[in-house]
Amino acid sequence: MMEIQWGQPVVLMTSQNGDTEHFSTIEKVRYWLRRRWPISDGERQLALTKVESAMDCMSPVEDARRAFLVAARSAGFIPANLV
Repeated sequence: MMEIQWGQPVVLMTSQNGDTEHFSTIEKVRYWLRRRWPISDGERQLALTKVESAMDCMSPVEDARRAFLVAARSAGFIPANLV
């Protein structure tokens, strides 16, 4: 399977110890949303829907990226470039 790049990686702080995770492909984002996400809320579901739509070439990758960032903030993750 070919990975879909989505521009500049999104870097999120994933712990209070300063651990970070780099998201440079939509496949990794989908995996995290499905398997590693700490909460199941509407923002997560919307992001997952947008990601899967972009993977099927039905919507822009940028829409998925924006939805992922909203879901990340909703889940308590902090974009590392804002720290």
